[in-house]
Amino acid sequence: MKTIASYSSLLGGLILLSATFNATAQPGPLPEDPAHYTNDQAERGEAIYRETCIVCHGENLNDGEFGAPLTGSSFSTRWTGINMEALFDATREMPPGQANSLSRQQYIDTIAFILQENDVPAGDDPLPADSAELAALFVPGNSLVSAQAVRRSGGPGGGFAPGVQIPEWQSDPNPLANISNVTQDLLDNPPAGSWLNWRGTYDAMGFSSLDQINKNNVDDLRVAWSLSLPPGPNESTPLIHEGVMFVHSFGDNVMALNAVTGTELWHYQHELAEDARPSVKRNISIYEDKIYAATSDGKVIALDMRSGRLVWETEVGAAITGGPTVARGVVMQGTLMTRQPNVVPGGGFIQALDAETGEKLWRFNSIPEPDELGGNTWNGVPYTQRNGGSFWTAGSYDPENNLVYFAPSPTYDTAMLVNPVNQPSINNDALFTNSTLALRPETGELVWYFQHMNNDQFDMDWIFERIIMDVNVGGRERRVSLTAGKQGFYDANDAVTGEYLFSYDMGLQNFILGVDLESGRKIVDMSLYPDGERKIVCPHAGGGRSWIPGAYNPQTQMLYVPAVESCMDLMPTGEGMGSGALSAGYNWMIRPRDDSDGLYGHIQAINVSENMTQSWIERQRAPQSTGILATAGGLIFAGALDRNLTAYDDMTGEKLWQAKLNDVPNTNPVTFSVDGKQYVAIVVGYGGAQTATFGRLVPEITLPAVASSSVWVFELPD
Repeated sequence: MKTIASYSSLLGGLILLSATFNATAQPGPLPEDPAHYTNDQAERGEAIYRETCIVCHGENLNDGEFGAPLTGSSFSTRWTGINMEALFDATREMPPGQANSLSRQQYIDTIAFILQENDVPAGDDPLPADSAELAALFVPGNSLVSAQAVRRSGGPGGGFAPGVQIPEWQSDPNPLANISNVTQDLLDNPPAGSWLNWRGTYDAMGFSSLDQINKNNVDDLRVAWSLSLPPGPNESTPLIHEGVMFVHSFGDNVMALNAVTGTELWHYQHELAEDARPSVKRNISIYEDKIYAATSDGKVIALDMRSGRLVWETEVGAAITGGPTVARGVVMQGTLMTRQPNVVPGGGFIQALDAETGEKLWRFNSIPEPDELGGNTWNGVPYTQRNGGSFWTAGSYDPENNLVYFAPSPTYDTAMLVNPVNQPSINNDALFTNSTLALRPETGELVWYFQHMNNDQFDMDWIFERIIMDVNVGGRERRVSLTAGKQGFYDANDAVTGEYLFSYDMGLQNFILGVDLESGRKIVDMSLYPDGERKIVCPHAGGGRSWIPGAYNPQTQMLYVPAVESCMDLMPTGEGMGSGALSAGYNWMIRPRDDSDGLYGHIQAINVSENMTQSWIERQRAPQSTGILATAGGLIFAGALDRNLTAYDDMTGEKLWQAKLNDVPNTNPVTFSVDGKQYVAIVVGYGGAQTATFGRLVPEITLPAVASSSVWVFELPD
């Protein structure tokens, strides 16, 4: 775990091995025994170097066209007296465009080879892989170099000559210098120019009251700045507070950027456990003076907002792809749960932590024990075999009623639920899968729940954002929780009591025939349930509308939903129950709708004030790949698989502006203002499930050949 103060140098698009500088990596005294590696390590490292490093740094480590010399006076000048952890940090930025692609031990072995080639004698003790041990060791040599020179050296030619000092220069003001804490009051009522939650506000509306960019001038939008992020798929939405953008990127990187210029202010990279591999995350959170993020090895971390320094980390004990929700001093993180045979009783869970200390406070399991509420809804299956109920989207929060809303996914082990056992007091609904759970953040108390889809045999998660809004229902103003599953079927519940109010079908699905208007229970076409025959189900399990969220404009009471028109063949595996993507013996295979005209991307505008009536639909060839941003400027912004970010007229769906990005956006557009000027931003990075699933429908749309990630920021001309 460390805070990185600068990136590696760039040349010709290649990342060079420069002095990536750790805050603790000041020149230190030379150790009495400089032998920090073994001959075996160096031998392994040479093989790695010949395979991955030679193209940039050359046959002799100092004769490459693109890489800085790794031997001789240039290397000694740059690294002598610097601790080994800093050298390790720089090394694992390699190879270019593939940072962290090698194991930790492989990077350590490569360093051992570099030391050997610099005439550092081998010894009996291996170079350690542990960060703390590396930080206590220093690169041996015969000269020392100033910290300033180390920070600024790099590039072909070996960096600066010994003793060189460059003139100081007046830097731009650092917005972190006077940044204020993000209090609970600020989160409850955020300033218009900020973006403090992955959906902007706790209520998940995805709406901004900024209107400087509007229908009349959006065509003038231009790039203000862009910045390459650590490469890899990126599904995380940036946060903006008082001119600082906080962004998450693949490889468990969190960065603070100047939101006006893109200048890096700090950079933290979490050090993964040796057996862990990076995975996407969908959001980070901010509260008081800390940034909160989940890691790919099952931890939640808190970083100092002003410096990026690690404040605390807590092991949660399960895989994570969503991000935390923070309210009332409590960090709430949902987890994933695997299918058979690695079942952990209780399914997915929400782990609550103290925002200040990381101490564990409470835990809510998605699968109740047999003697608990809902424990009799698993068809008589033993508790130890019940699984699923993962949480992979952050919760919404209603400050007015102090309730946080989470939702667990279905189970993949569907075979055990297909046929009811017909025993008294037992059913196969499988609570709390596909339910809205309204919890008290301080205690985890379940105040109410509502199951939107029982016994889900199609993997149609109902796990996404809960938009909290005030709506006139039957002549009465109601506080409403509005949400939909992958099938594009919306339910509205009273946000305080959970009472079912109404539903709306976007027209993307074929298996819900209707709704019991008293209970809200869905009437399902049982002929599509598993029985050993091929089934055609719409939409595909990737989602008609999936985790990419809709947006709601409270000024016009219009809801905007991104979707993909698709279906799937549920194909029997021939191996019976317990095999296939679903344990009922089926694999799903993507297909267009029977009536498809080849247009898959779908944005639907719904007038909530007029009893959920469709206002317009805009369709296109490229599947939608981002959530939607709605603004008071009469605009909505959305991105698609063809790499376009598009602005639409929110009342007609007309396309008003479009920008082609360098990679596919898999996140959500945001908007913010600094010093009275409004900006629009989007993070890109191909490889998330939304793009991986639907790319097969549009083979003519070419996707980036190299994994990358960037943040783009747009502005109007001054």
